[in-house]
Amino acid sequence: MAGTSTPATKLLDKEKVPHRVHSYDHNARAASYGGEAVDSLAGALGVEPAQIFKTLIVKTDTGKLAVAVLPVPSKLSLKAAAAAVGASKAVMAEQADAERSTGYVLGGISPLGQRKRLPTVIDASALEWDRVLCSAGRRGLEIEVAPQDLVRLTGAVVSSVTAG
Repeated sequence: MAGTSTPATKLLDKEKVPHRVHSYDHNARAASYGGEAVDSLAGALGVEPAQIFKTLIVKTDTGKLAVAVLPVPSKLSLKAAAAAVGASKAVMAEQADAERSTGYVLGGISPLGQRKRLPTVIDASALEWDRVLCSAGRRGLEIEVAPQDLVRLTGAVVSSVTAG
């Protein structure tokens, strides 16, 4: 597929991890990047919205950034995310910090192929699926991959990080 090469897809290719890349037309005025992915892909691919994961960057009370990967329809528990990466508290990272650290733009941050590898937590619900989708590193581009491969390649801990 033309125009689908990103650091995330290059990593998957290099590691010979089975995956599929899906693209959709990104609307620059979309209120939610994750919501846009769900609206564009869930029905078209026959997947549940909870199989489509968003990548959020948080800043812990230690001053370090970390990555939380969770289903798009869910809300992040900052307390649970902080605990999963060994911190007491976390807040959402500033956009500039997230983009500078990962090398991706907001709405296209992939958990894979980031410029600097950050501590990562993937919501435990990912393991309930045989495949999950997450950003491929560009708005309008998603990777479909086995959750175990996502955990392995990110060096993630698996923990429940959703609120409620």
